[in-house]
Amino acid sequence: MNRRLVSALLGYLTLFCGAAMIPPLIFAAIAKEAGGVWAFLLSMFLCLAATFELERFGGVKGKDNLGVREGIAITVIGWLLVSILGMVPYLDSFVESVSGFSGTGATVFEDVEILPRSILIWRSLSNWVGGLGIIVIFMAILPQFGRGAMYVIRAESTGPTKDRQMPRIRDNAKALFLIYVTLTIFCALTYFLCGLNPFAAINHAMTTIATGGYGIYNGTVDEYGNDYLEIAMTFFMIISSGSFAMYVVAFRRGGHVILRNTEFKTYLSIIAVAAAIISADLFIEMNFDILTAIKYASFHVASLSSTTGFVAVDFDTWPPLSKGFLMMTIFLGGCAGSTAGGLKVARIVLLFKMLSVIVQKKIHPQSLSQVKMNGQPIDDEIIFGAARFFFAICIMDIIFAFVMMIDGIDLINSVSVSVSTMASVGPGFGIEGATSGYSLLPNLSKIFACLFMFLSRLEVFTVLALLSPSFWHKSKNW
Repeated sequence: MNRRLVSALLGYLTLFCGAAMIPPLIFAAIAKEAGGVWAFLLSMFLCLAATFELERFGGVKGKDNLGVREGIAITVIGWLLVSILGMVPYLDSFVESVSGFSGTGATVFEDVEILPRSILIWRSLSNWVGGLGIIVIFMAILPQFGRGAMYVIRAESTGPTKDRQMPRIRDNAKALFLIYVTLTIFCALTYFLCGLNPFAAINHAMTTIATGGYGIYNGTVDEYGNDYLEIAMTFFMIISSGSFAMYVVAFRRGGHVILRNTEFKTYLSIIAVAAAIISADLFIEMNFDILTAIKYASFHVASLSSTTGFVAVDFDTWPPLSKGFLMMTIFLGGCAGSTAGGLKVARIVLLFKMLSVIVQKKIHPQSLSQVKMNGQPIDDEIIFGAARFFFAICIMDIIFAFVMMIDGIDLINSVSVSVSTMASVGPGFGIEGATSGYSLLPNLSKIFACLFMFLSRLEVFTVLALLSPSFWHKSKNW
């Protein structure tokens, strides 16, 4: 592995992290938040110090190029560095930083309303930067890494496929970033028209499009009691659960690309069915009027399936059937290539199609059935990759649940927190609750929550590869 090149690019990344703190620093200065000013100045100084040390050790030469190992190292170590540097404004809350950048959005603060506004902006900004991907945004606004940049993108991207939509990697990153910024601006303007003040509109727009879910009130959306806002949020959370790569292609080729996308159509079908069943359950079991039941069901299915985690009402008090369907949507998550977490609908579609092909071959051994998506045949390696990831997520869920049970949390709460953490959701059921986040978790569970948020955001195998002893050996097999 070219450690000199990795160190140099990590130096650029820490410099980018320091630059990202300029907006909240300016806000703290304007709002005369002395503590916030010093906190962000200290954070930026540490970012510059890290950049200086990394650049002193590293350097980029003309013939340097990225390989698989360099891509994995930059992605994993880069995310860890940014999370460590990003925790300083929170007074050393590593959990809050990881939760922000990973898009989980679960807070360790029992009362977020007492936080300075500059800190609230930083929380939302960390959601937004981590949503599309630190590396993707970095590549979109800074010089390209070279011909091996695809390895970095693949290491950070989510979903079973890592297709690009343009020949040049940097052009691809720029297109994704442009769509991301455009949706965020449009979302902020919509929230403003729905009655939010500019500060609240910008914060919630960033955390909506990033499907992170950090809010500026303890009760998040419930504090507003605004039906128009909830409808708008439902729309944008669903949009953010779609593949941003799909939107890039749709922009170039037309809206029919979205209408023909198998994964997005399946995702819309899942949330429609789940919302209908939950609406009926709320109407029958809790005597909600039908319109209120539909509104709350649609909002929370969109919120939890997109892994945003906004809360309009305490769904932890809902009937078991409704909570069961919400848990299912948490586990499934959004679409591959979106800012949403979870297993990803594409993997579910591939696994069901694989099972169908297996059954067909059992009935007709000579048949030549093949798994297809969007009319295109899918390589066996991608299908096996989906199966491997499904297995890995289930194992990680079980391990984290057992850790929490060792830490004194009961089985039901352990499973709930584990599933919502691995899906990067934040809210859950029981001890985690609709709004309490990680504030009630014991210390050991908080430590492991950081680890599993990190694993889930980088989709497990990228991190595990870095921890493999063979990764650091001088071998040409990588």
